[in-house]
Amino acid sequence: MITQWSEEDNCFLVGFPDFLGQRRRTHGDTYEAVVANGIEALESLIIAYEATGELLPESTVCNAA
Repeated sequence: MITQWSEEDNCFLVGFPDFLGQRRRTHGDTYEAVVANGIEALESLIIAYEATGELLPESTVCNAA
């Protein structure tokens, strides 16, 4: 889960780069809200993958300064 502030949207955005098509999945006005929304979105993605029998993508390691 990658979270970042968007000046354009005036909110935090969260995305899941390991899941195709999930560059920007959800948002929140505060960091706490976007993390909670991100967790909920990730849980929904996992449920959807399991329902269709798809394998979850391999996670990549991101190093940030």
